[in-house]
Amino acid sequence: MTKKKPVYETDFEIGIYTLGDYTPNAITGEIISEQQRIEEIIEAAKLADSLGLDLFGVGESHQENFISQSHALILAAIARETKDIKLLSTATVLSVSDPVRVYEDFTTLDLLSNGRAEIVAGRASRVGAFDLLGYNLSDYEALYEEKLDLLKRLNEEKVINWKGKYRAELKDAVLHPTPLNESIPIWRAVGGPAASAVKAGIMGIPMILATLGGPASHFKQSVDAFRGYAEHYGHGELPVGITALFHAQADPKDALKSFYPHVDLTFKAANGTSFDKRLFSEQLDKRAVMIVGSPESIIEKILYHHELFNHQRLLLQLDIGGLDFEEVKNQIRLIGEVIAPAVKKAIKERASNNV
Repeated sequence: MTKKKPVYETDFEIGIYTLGDYTPNAITGEIISEQQRIEEIIEAAKLADSLGLDLFGVGESHQENFISQSHALILAAIARETKDIKLLSTATVLSVSDPVRVYEDFTTLDLLSNGRAEIVAGRASRVGAFDLLGYNLSDYEALYEEKLDLLKRLNEEKVINWKGKYRAELKDAVLHPTPLNESIPIWRAVGGPAASAVKAGIMGIPMILATLGGPASHFKQSVDAFRGYAEHYGHGELPVGITALFHAQADPKDALKSFYPHVDLTFKAANGTSFDKRLFSEQLDKRAVMIVGSPESIIEKILYHHELFNHQRLLLQLDIGGLDFEEVKNQIRLIGEVIAPAVKKAIKERASNNV
C-alpha cells in the first residue's frame, strides 16, 4: 500500500539556511552564548517568515564550532513561531542516523508546522560524527545509500518490510505519526563530483546541490547529469535546489571585503584551512557561484544562474563566521524586500515570454 506522493513546488522559491556555525565574530573576536546563538536562529526564521521568504533550513554538524546538532528540535521551536515558511533540514546527516527515527522526528515536525516540513538527507561533509555516534567511516557510501533507500521507502509505503546491512530488519512496520498530507518532500543533498547527482537521478529523488566557490559552469555538470539520469530511469522532471553563500553591500567590493573574514574563519574552524583569497576575489563575477555583491549585481547573478541551471529553489547561507546578528537581519531584509521580489518577477516574465 502506497502513500500519496510528496508535492514539490514548481515556482521559484528563495530562502535562507544555517548550519548553526558557532564561532567568535571574525572581526571583534567576541562570542555569544550557545543559548543566544540558538535564539538568534529562531529569530532569523521569524524574520524570514514575516518577509514572505519561502524556505528556512537548519543543518546538523556533530562537532566543535557548530550549535545545531539537534536541528529537528530547533526546527520544532521555529514551527511554533512561524506561519507560512517551509521548514527543512539542510542537511540531516543520514549516514549516522536511524532513518526510522529521522522520519518520526520530521513527521512530528510536519504536524507541528501544519504541513511545512521537508527533509534534505546528506552523507556528511564533515566526518567527526562517525566516531562520535559509533559508525565506521569506511562504510561512508554504503551507509548513506542504504539509509536513504529506507527513508524513501518509509515515505512512500504505509506498511514497511525491509532488510539491510546496517540496521535491524523491519517486518510489517507502520510508523506514526502520519504527515499531514501522508508524505513529506525528501531531497538528496549533493556536493562535490557528479556521482552523487547521478545516484539521485537514478533513485528518482529531488536534489539540492551545495555550491561554495568557483565557476557556476562546473556545477552545471551535476545538474545535467541528475536530469539526464532521472529522465532515463523514467522519473520525469524532478526539482533542483541550489545552495550558496550570500552577502550584499551597496558597493560590491565592500561586500567582498567585509564578508571574507567570516568565510575564512568558518572554513578554518570546520576544515582547518583558509578560503583561498584569489578564488574569493573572483566571486563578484556573475559566472561564479557565490552570491556576493550589490543587490543589483546579485539579482543579475541569480538570474544568470537560473538561466544556467533552471533550478526551482535557492537557499542562501549568510550567518557564518560569527557575523553580527544585526547584520544578519539586514541581509535577510535585503533578500526579502529587494532581491527575492525582483528575481521572482523577472523569472515569471521570462517564463511568460517563452510560452
